[in-house]
Formats: sequence, structure tokens, C-alpha cells
Amino acid sequence: MTQQPNRKRMAMTAGITVAVVAGMAGLAASAVPLYDAFCQLTGYGGTTQEATAAPSQILDRQIEVRFDSNVAPGLPVEFRPNQISERLRIGETGLAFYTVRNLSNEPVVARATYNVTPHDAGQYFAKLECFCFQDRLIGPGEEAELPVVFFVDPEIASDPNTADIGTLTLSYTFFRSTDAAADTAGS
Repeated sequence: MTQQPNRKRMAMTAGITVAVVAGMAGLAASAVPLYDAFCQLTGYGGTTQEATAAPSQILDRQIEVRFDSNVAPGLPVEFRPNQISERLRIGETGLAFYTVRNLSNEPVVARATYNVTPHDAGQYFAKLECFCFQDRLIGPGEEAELPVVFFVDPEIASDPNTADIGTLTLSYTFFRSTDAAADTAGS
């Protein structure tokens, strides 16, 4: 005796399979924006915060902020901090400059990504102004000083995971802008 296939059951299995595949594709497509939002909100992975105002409280305790720079392979720029570090009181506004120079005969559109180490401190490091907020057009042979205005939130001293941190490193990496590549491809 042969058993007849149950068409209703087969249709339900096919429907569930299609729904699972579509759901997985939707999650994959939204993973990067969701991860970026999560990191920005929590400071996970050393992601720093953007602020509109400095804190009103300034602690007596000082912290050292070290500055680091990197350039992605293939990007014809020289990029360096103008100072190795800065010591400031927690809550106090700091100002640092980086210098970028285009080593090529062509304009370069680049963007700096950033993080703070130790990673637990990223949520307490806030920038009021930064060259990293947007793409930067660097003309052939051009050299520019790029400012970053920042502070370390006094809440860092209240968090048991960060209370003993005495030194932070702010690190930037310049990459060729993917938006610029898309703009160039479209012209």
C-alpha cells in the first residue's frame, strides 16, 4: 500500500520554510545598522559617544588621553596626531589636532573611523566636534589640521568596570570613503 501525500501538510512545510528563509534574509540585511546603533548606544567595542554639551561636573581626578592614528592600505595619505597625549581632569573639555596630508596627485575622499581603548571606557568618551563625523575631501598634495573636541564623562569614575582607568587611547583610522566610490561610479 502506498500512502498518499498530504498536500495540506506539504504546503504548510513549504510556507514555513519560505518564511524562515525570508526572516533570515531580513535579519542579515539589518544586522550592520542594528549593530552600529547598539555600539553607539552602549559604547560597546570602544565606540565613543557624540555630545552636544560638556558636562557641568569636573572632577579633581585626572586622566591621560593618548592619541593614535592609522591609514588603511592603499590610501595615499599621511595621518598623524600632533601630540602624543593630553592630561586633563575628568569632565574637562580637551582639544587635540591631527594632521592629514594627501601624498598623491589626485583628490582623495576619506573618512576616519574611531574607537577608544580600553573598550569599557568607550561609552564615557564623548566628542563635541570631530573631523570623523563626515567625509573629508583632501586635494592633491593638501595638508590640513583636523580638530577633535572631547571630554571624559564623570560617570566613568562611578562605574566599577572603569573606575580605576587612568589612561585612554583614542584611535583613528582613515579609510577611502565608500560613499565617494559610489558617487564616482555613478558619474
